[in-house]
Amino acid sequence: MAKRDYYEVLGVQKGASKDEIKKGYRKLAVQYHPDKNPGDKVAEEKFKEATEAYEILSDDQKRQIYDQYGFAGLEGMGGGGASGGFSHAFNDFSDLFGDFGGMFENLFGGGSRRRSAESSGQGASLRYDLEISFQEAVYGTEKQIQFQHNETCDSCHGTGGENGSKRKTCATCQGTGQIRRSSGFFSIAQPCHTCQGTGSVIDNPCKACGGTGLQQKRKKVSIKIPAGVDNGKRITIPRQGDAGRNGGSAGDLIVVLHVLPHQYFERDGNDLYCAVPISISQATLGSEIYVTALDGKKLKLKIPAGTQNGKLLRLRDEGVPVTGSNRKGDLYIKILIQVPEKLSSKQRGLLEEFSKLEGATDSPQPIALSSIG
Repeated sequence: MAKRDYYEVLGVQKGASKDEIKKGYRKLAVQYHPDKNPGDKVAEEKFKEATEAYEILSDDQKRQIYDQYGFAGLEGMGGGGASGGFSHAFNDFSDLFGDFGGMFENLFGGGSRRRSAESSGQGASLRYDLEISFQEAVYGTEKQIQFQHNETCDSCHGTGGENGSKRKTCATCQGTGQIRRSSGFFSIAQPCHTCQGTGSVIDNPCKACGGTGLQQKRKKVSIKIPAGVDNGKRITIPRQGDAGRNGGSAGDLIVVLHVLPHQYFERDGNDLYCAVPISISQATLGSEIYVTALDGKKLKLKIPAGTQNGKLLRLRDEGVPVTGSNRKGDLYIKILIQVPEKLSSKQRGLLEEFSKLEGATDSPQPIALSSIG
């Protein structure tokens, strides 16, 4: 069967750059890889064809010969044939798929990144969800929490062996932590099923921990919560997660804060909001009132004469502390004018007299909603 032009195979122009050639091959390799298409002979042939094209076009010398003499110029060079010439392409795979963020390793069964993570023995990081009150979030607090995590086994001191039994090199993978399986002409590395990728096994595992070297225990930790934290804030406590295997470092404890709502106060960033009722006479004539702040102290607030319902008045620096600084937000107070539901005869008489003096109309005209405070 006649060969297709290598540039056509990879879907690039003859003057394509190396990056364009690499991109074209990468797309085809993922699409037609034998592991992704088991038993599909058509996909396998397309994968071989693409690999052969990439092996030639990614090599400057072979590409120059191919451009000048075509397939005939490659005969006897170990390239351009189905039986050889793929070593260059395979050696470049780690670079070729490196920017896929681990997708290639996960798709085809592991790689150098995965082996590195498993052999490090680092413990897992843990999450703890903690509810705190609105006041605790604003002013800061200290909390003690309890949680379960893995610690180094007291019996074997993390070795995993009973009575000093030592670990030995895994016979299946010869200590590499990996085994390789072949898919046609392509070899793929996977974590060893015998040692779970650690590279070693133990004949007499510790009875207390089952050979893992770890035991689950309950732990108490005190957490300092700074003033001004908001809902969803994460606090990371280093090395308080699960202990690592074989002397590996412990993971972290990540505490996620959930702030409970307050009955009277709301928060927007570092500003606080609340509503305060006043009488018609206080709003009309103006007055001074005392507002109870979030921390319980009394704050003096001046109500200007003629204050309208819904008006926002501000008290500076009475809001939420800005984390890591000495600054605070402001406290905004929404004025709610209360209309009395019951009047004494004297109150009614005075209001009727006032109504005559103010000349209230029984035909009010509409006003723009945007003008209402």
